[in-house]
Amino acid sequence: MRLKKEYFILWIGQGVSRLGSWIYLIALNLTVWHLTESPAMVAMLYMIGPIARTFSSFFVGSIVDRTNKRTILILSDVFRAVIVCLMPFASSVWLIFGFVFLTNIAASFTQPSSMFMITKLVAENDRQRFNAINSILSSGSFMIGPALGGVIIAMSNTSVAMWINSGALLFSAFMMSLLPTITQQLNDQRKMITPAMIRQDFQIVWRTMRKQREILTFFILYSGVLMIAHALDSQEMSFLKDFHEVSDASYGVIVGVTGIGAIVGGVLAASFVHKLSLRAYIGAGLSLTLVCYTIFYASPSLPLAIVAFILLGLFMSFSNTGYTTVYQKSVPPEIMGRFTSSLGLFESILQISLTLVIGLCAQWFTIQLATTLFALLALCLAVVLYRYLAQNKIITEGRGS
Repeated sequence: MRLKKEYFILWIGQGVSRLGSWIYLIALNLTVWHLTESPAMVAMLYMIGPIARTFSSFFVGSIVDRTNKRTILILSDVFRAVIVCLMPFASSVWLIFGFVFLTNIAASFTQPSSMFMITKLVAENDRQRFNAINSILSSGSFMIGPALGGVIIAMSNTSVAMWINSGALLFSAFMMSLLPTITQQLNDQRKMITPAMIRQDFQIVWRTMRKQREILTFFILYSGVLMIAHALDSQEMSFLKDFHEVSDASYGVIVGVTGIGAIVGGVLAASFVHKLSLRAYIGAGLSLTLVCYTIFYASPSLPLAIVAFILLGLFMSFSNTGYTTVYQKSVPPEIMGRFTSSLGLFESILQISLTLVIGLCAQWFTIQLATTLFALLALCLAVVLYRYLAQNKIITEGRGS
């Protein structure tokens, strides 16, 4: 892979942003927990993101595909930095939820814009390794962020942790400003977003993906498994604090230590680019990830749960790298924003429903029973996806480039 300065700008900018986000997430979870001491309210916190993405999915893609992507990335980071800076002054959990809603609206513009910039700036032969290295940096943030967040909170408070994330977002905005502007020509040059245009954009995406039915089925299956996993994540802190009775500082350290597996997984994913097919990266990686989810929530002891979580990060690195590469290869750049929004609408509705159901089941029964059963369901679907990939051969047999 021939390294370019744009690669380093993307890696550093996104890496620092992710690091701040993990520090912020630990602080946010603990803030809501201390205000309510309710697993259901913590689960509700995890529902705000999908609700915001559901709302924004109707217009984000139409705006992103018609706007300068670098400008969107900069403005999104700055807006979120301001909101997060104000969040510690909120005294009501509902006001905090409102701030989280706004930050998620802004963040919904980032993913399609970032994916477009990577697709355009990273050479096709470099993408799988670029994505693997990006996964390593993401995993490093996953490991360092929560641990650092735990230390910061232990030495000060959750407010300081949130302000640090605000600074990380401003740094990310600066790095994005160093990227070149990528021009994009569209047949439709209208600037005003109208309901008719939004409807037409969804129709364009649907017509395009109908011509690739196997790819569309793949996205639906993968998203289904992923949304169950995300819904399970909403109970992670409650499970560790309620079932295993860990302290605030220990929770941050535990989540950080589990990032070791994600870093090792990212290194391995980068190393095996030329040896394993994308089908193995996605199918086997996702199935083994869900095996680890199941063991984590079924574990009777904390050490076993930690081991399962470490291995979860390792296998997820393979899955994420393979999925991102297929996404970049399969989705035309000219509709990437609109496709991301369309898929995001499906994912958000599914995640809201699943998070609500798992949260209620955790309240009605036990948190371990509810999470273990849903982890098993996701594992079954992951195996179905693996078999689908093998039978339909929608991913080429060729090795990664």
